This record gives sequence, C-alpha cells and structure tokens, in this order.
Amino acid sequence: MKTVNGHQIIQLFEEFSPKHLAEDGDPIGLQIGKLNEKVENVMITLDVLENVVDEAIKNNVKLIIAHHPPLFRPLKSLHTDTYQGRMIEKLIKNDIAVYAAHTNLDVAQGGVNDLLAEELNLQETSVLRPTYSEQLRKLIVYVPKENSEELREALGKAGAGHIGNYSHCSFSTEGKGRFLPGANSDPHIGQKGKVEEVSEVKIETIYPLSLEKKVLKAMFTHHPYEEVAYDIYALENTGEPLGLGRIGKLQEEVSLKEFAASVKKTFGMDGIRVIGDRDAIVKKVAVLGGDGNKFISAAKRQGADAFVSGDIYYHTAHDAMMMGLNIVDAGHHIEKVMKDGVAKYLAGKCAEKGYIVNIFASKADTNPFTYM
Repeated sequence: MKTVNGHQIIQLFEEFSPKHLAEDGDPIGLQIGKLNEKVENVMITLDVLENVVDEAIKNNVKLIIAHHPPLFRPLKSLHTDTYQGRMIEKLIKNDIAVYAAHTNLDVAQGGVNDLLAEELNLQETSVLRPTYSEQLRKLIVYVPKENSEELREALGKAGAGHIGNYSHCSFSTEGKGRFLPGANSDPHIGQKGKVEEVSEVKIETIYPLSLEKKVLKAMFTHHPYEEVAYDIYALENTGEPLGLGRIGKLQEEVSLKEFAASVKKTFGMDGIRVIGDRDAIVKKVAVLGGDGNKFISAAKRQGADAFVSGDIYYHTAHDAMMMGLNIVDAGHHIEKVMKDGVAKYLAGKCAEKGYIVNIFASKADTNPFTYM
C-alpha cells in the first residue's frame, strides 16, 4: 500500500474525465491550493460552499473535487469579510486544494449525464448533443508468438481495441520475423552477430489518441524485445461521439404524471415543475444535468416524449409547449448524483493502485431551494 498526493489522485480522475472534453472557456482544473501535498482524505462535492469547506476541515480533507467551479467568474479582488472571501480564506489556511470538473464531467462516459440516465433506468442510451469525437489511431506491433496473448491483454487493459460495446478487439496474423543483433545489443532471443528467425505474431488494434501514452507504455512494458517493431497510423474514421445530455427509453411507457412522480421519488425531491399534458404517454426520455434551456430543440428533434433537466425559463416552457415537448424540471441540484458516482469510481481506481486514501461524498446540503 502506498501514500498518495493530489497529483496522483487527479491523474486517475482525468483518465475518467479528461480536460479536453470541457467546453471552451469553462474554468476547470485546479482552482485553489496545490496538489503536491500528501492526501489522506478526498471529498467529492457538487458545490463548494462554506458549509462544505467546514465539513472538509472537520474530516481532515486536503483535496476537494467539485463539479461546479467555485471561481466560475474571475475575481477582481478578494475581501475576507465577504462570504466568498471567508470561504477561500478557510481553504487556504487549512491547506485544502479545490479541483473543478464541470462540462468535462458532464460529457465523460460514466459522468453526470450517464449517472442521471442510470438513475432514471433509461435503456439504449445515446448522446443528446454531440460535442466531441475522438481521433483514432491504429497500432501494429510484432511480437514472439509465445508473448502475444500477454501483450494483447495488456493493450486491451490500457484501452486499445474498444469498438462500441466491445473491448479488447484486435486482429492477428502469424509470420516470420528476422533480425541481426548488433555488438551493443542485449537480445531477448538470438545471439549477437547472427541472423535470427523467430515465429512472430502481427497484432493490429485501434485506440483513441487521448490514450496513446498509456497504450504505448503498456506495449513497451509487456513486450519482451529490447527494440520493439511497431507502426502507428492515423485513421479517417472517428471514435464514438461524446457530448452533453443523454436520450434513451423507459422499460415501459407511462403517463407524464406517473413519470414525473417517479422522477421526484428517484431524486428525493420535495417538489418539481412539470410542463405538458399530464396524461401524455412517455416512452423516450432525454435528460441533461444543469441548465437545459438550450437543449429542448435537440430533445424534440431526437424524438423525446419528455425532457428531464433544470432551470427552465418561463418563455422556454412556452416554446416547449408549442413544439409538443413535455418537460420535467427537476432542478439543477439533481446533479448531486455525481458525488457518489465519482467517489465510487475513484475509490475503486485507488484500490487497484494500492493507494492509502479515503474518498467520500460530501453530506453537506448545497441546494438553495426549498418547497413550501
């Protein structure tokens, strides 16, 4: 088991929610503090408010990972007699770093919108509005036949060979490899100064460009040769599209009234706003965490019977009514699903690495709204 610092935690987190998925101008990443200190406790939160900071101090937390950036707008000054200034002062005095993952966590596979879709038990889900498509590379590597299975498995674990719902995809052909070890070589097979012929396997697989370093590291680590023969090709086809929101199907069709009641229960809410005919039939559902005003046309275009989101404006509601789209405005705070989701993911990854660290979801209530 190993102690860990903030950099190591964030490295694991960014494998799940990389920065390049974020929308332009989104203030993500390290916002307060430093990451090079030893970390024993990491807290996951939706918002960074003073009650959250107090909770972090009480639990000896040195790293907070938040969905909503506490410094969303640039600060022109910092007065410690204001609410925000007092909160930041507490973070700095207690050496607590704050890292924000906003739209990149919305877009990421397994991120906020996938977690919301899972809570609603949506089936056959796809992206509501694509924002990013990964460039693909093709790797061809030659390896002795007896080492080929180990190398294929290592490449698959590193993320190579993922196509749709399938992983570890590759193609292999057998042949003869020939080489002449030089005077300064240390050959795994053969002798210096003598041409060697080996039964080899040619392995072909694909990987997203963002995983190139990880895939190549796996290849070099698990390949027996001192000098690895390999080729990399850029591909015209792209990877699975990623983006904001999800759309899928309920297991059974229900009325809008029944569906809204289930949404309210699922997210533990005291009240929700519903737009549309309560007797309308709902089967296909779009969901998007946060402010959904700009996405009603996308939901309608993809055939959604209902759209679950938050912060719907009065006139946007009229637009939805006129286009025949039912809406369940469950509020911005339903994004709280990310707390347990991210904590579970990171805890699992840290366990795999043997890191000694406690990762937990904040219990502080940051929902500003109550229903009377």
